[in-house]
Amino acid sequence: MKNSTIKILTTFASIISICFGVWHFFVPGIWNWYSYIDKSATELVIAVQAINVFFSLLLVLLGTANILFVFRKPFDRFSTIVILSISTILWATRLVLQILYPQGSQNSIIQYSMLFIFILVLGCFVFSLFLILNQNRLLNKR
Repeated sequence: MKNSTIKILTTFASIISICFGVWHFFVPGIWNWYSYIDKSATELVIAVQAINVFFSLLLVLLGTANILFVFRKPFDRFSTIVILSISTILWATRLVLQILYPQGSQNSIIQYSMLFIFILVLGCFVFSLFLILNQNRLLNKR
């Protein structure tokens, strides 16, 4: 039961992470980011492009790694704890930033949808991590 719950929660949150990563590759074009940057600031445009590609790729690779680790046989508890901890820290940071400096504030539906999704993803990763950290304690109580 616990392993299937961990797999379901982690896979769900990881798929959302992967989708955010893929979507983020296209965000600059969708929202016309570069129109807000002075045309003579070519280094700034290149830096924003590089950071966005790096961030997008990070989300895709981290989401993929989460799925691979929770389905790995034999199960590697330590590695899974590490990768889920990284995902938890990443999404907790994103949630805090959304609360302090909300994105999508021009449209409250977007702003609060993002907040809800960030809470949902973080909750899935935190609960999965909690279950893995407490697996031995729960098994020893039986």
